[in-house]
Amino acid sequence: MRDVENGRVARPRKSTVRLLAEAFNLSAADRVHFIHAADPDLAGPEGERPQQLPLAAPGFVGRCAELATLDAGRPTEASTQPTVAIFTISGMAGVGKTALALHWAHRASGWFPEGQLYVNLRGYDEADVVDPSDALRGFLEALGVPAAGIPAGLEARIGLHRSLLAGRRMLLVLDNARDSAQVRPLLPGAGGCMVVVTSRDELSGLIAAEGAHPIRLNVLTSDESMSLLASRLGACRLAAEPAATADIIDSTGRLPLALSIVAARMALHPSFPLDAFAASLRPDEAMLDALADGDVRAVFSWSYLALSRPAARLFRLLGLHPGPDLTAEVAAALAGETPATITAPLRELTRLHLLTEHLPGRYAFHDLLRAYAAELTRTAGEAEESREARRRLFDYYLHSSYPAALLLQPQWPAIDPIPALPSNVRSPAENHDAALSWFAAEGQVLLRAVRQAAETGFEAYAWQLAWALTTFFAPHGLWRDQLAVQQVALAAAERIDDLAGQAVANRLLSRAETRLGDLDVAERRLLRALDLHRRLDDPTGQALTLHNYAEVCYMRGRPEEGLRHVQEALRLYRSAGNSAGEARAMNAVGWLYAATGDYPRAIESCSAALARQRASGDRNGQAATLDSLGFAHGRLGEHDRAAECYEEAIALFRESADRYHEAETLQRLGEVREAMSDITRAVDAWQRAAQLLDDLGDPAAEHAHQAVARLSPP
Repeated sequence: MRDVENGRVARPRKSTVRLLAEAFNLSAADRVHFIHAADPDLAGPEGERPQQLPLAAPGFVGRCAELATLDAGRPTEASTQPTVAIFTISGMAGVGKTALALHWAHRASGWFPEGQLYVNLRGYDEADVVDPSDALRGFLEALGVPAAGIPAGLEARIGLHRSLLAGRRMLLVLDNARDSAQVRPLLPGAGGCMVVVTSRDELSGLIAAEGAHPIRLNVLTSDESMSLLASRLGACRLAAEPAATADIIDSTGRLPLALSIVAARMALHPSFPLDAFAASLRPDEAMLDALADGDVRAVFSWSYLALSRPAARLFRLLGLHPGPDLTAEVAAALAGETPATITAPLRELTRLHLLTEHLPGRYAFHDLLRAYAAELTRTAGEAEESREARRRLFDYYLHSSYPAALLLQPQWPAIDPIPALPSNVRSPAENHDAALSWFAAEGQVLLRAVRQAAETGFEAYAWQLAWALTTFFAPHGLWRDQLAVQQVALAAAERIDDLAGQAVANRLLSRAETRLGDLDVAERRLLRALDLHRRLDDPTGQALTLHNYAEVCYMRGRPEEGLRHVQEALRLYRSAGNSAGEARAMNAVGWLYAATGDYPRAIESCSAALARQRASGDRNGQAATLDSLGFAHGRLGEHDRAAECYEEAIALFRESADRYHEAETLQRLGEVREAMSDITRAVDAWQRAAQLLDDLGDPAAEHAHQAVARLSPP
């Protein structure tokens, strides 16, 4: 700071600003805001300057007055307005609300240098309306708040969201809102930001109470409709058949979505006269009446009936997918095809604008088209095919997530044997890193798949998919996600009286509850799981549960009781022939010996466990055991040996992307380095721990930051 005051440097170092934040004992939200205020370039993770806008639709035309209104409402650097600038874009389905919002947002992004947030609220997707709390979670993650550190309650999320946006020039695009109540929790609390909301509803509540500026979209003018068609078909083609062009424009009701779909079909047949297309639209008076009322079902039907049989079948089946998007491999599984044979119908759907490739290799529906596809599936009299398609879909996700889960957690005992991967599906992950990437890409889809499986009569898939997801959640400290998905899994297993599913879900729920500090509930849950595993005569399940129960006992100040439970777990692992579990239980025995002060026996048990784990290649298990050995050696005053154990454990945890346990071990390394009077390396360990814990949103981050502040020179 002295260098800054004396002008020797222009900006404080990031570490200096963080130390000040620690000295002031700021909350996580205030710390982010403080660091950003000191210098935006110090803000840290890229997520704190989010760039979430989706691609804007090509061929945007018209809307000059509306664009000018939005331009005039943007905040400027000199702006001191105390309120947030809110604009609502309302209009019928398919009128181009999202297209206008995204076209303007991309054009205006330079006016919002601190980022742009976007969420599709899916207000008119009855099965998948986004809860404001979930939308806030996505925003907070994008703003640099780690997933595990996001508050559970809506009000707390609102407060943190507003704290992080205060004083920043950011754009929020809230797309497809259902009503004002869905929008209000997402609004910033002070000026500087701008919010653009799209909705079929006029959102009169926002206009009245929050002073939102309404923009009401109508259909395109005839000239704008002509421009849209010209951008897709070429002006010369339209000029050659002006009457047919006018008929087509009239037949689509000048609705942008309908015009785009019709244009896509005509573009596929450049040699066909436009009059042929106009004639196919012209006779249906019912369609004209429907379009006049804003119902584009008739235009969808017109395009759907033009599809080849494979593409039409795929379109219907895609309406069964839980969303929000899918890959070609998933489409193939849903249709019972191979990725090679599904390519042509998938391309046909995208060419006709019935499906959008919104990210490379990932496809999504417009919400109206998704609803239309689901409607076709319900009315086509294909109940049995729909059920089999859903079974294939859940099969695909289970067969894909199961081996990926075992790549992430190879030491976890597998659940009931899963049949071999179907011949038409290839495994999406062949190594640990690929499995991590797959779960990161498919996580939101899998969460929805668990819920859909539970709701549509596939309860066994629900709890098995939830088990697989937990292998990704646990090492990332995503305990609230684990809690939510296992609650669905438990309810599903209870509905079908699946005792194995209930036992697994109770045990995994207890892990989340333990990490979230709800030890009373976790203990009751573990006793229930233990009873179920005993009824099932499942020694491995009993051992796992007792192993977890021992940890709860330790955390509740009952290490001697915990030691008895984990010794019983060790016996059960041995009787079941589970060598990996046996070695891990030996480590837990050692840890609990250390907790009772018997450090020599702790080292003996952990050393035996480590030898087995090195022989079997259980690297994550080795990391945990080395951490225990470091603790025992440190308590005996053997600090050099303790530090060696901790350093090796940290490297192994990092190798397996187990950030949660890496952070725990870094804290213990910091304590040992301090005991060795190696303050420089102690501070380094505590800083690394603090960064990881901040990223994970773990409350222990506060202790780590305090240690850094205490050990750093004044």
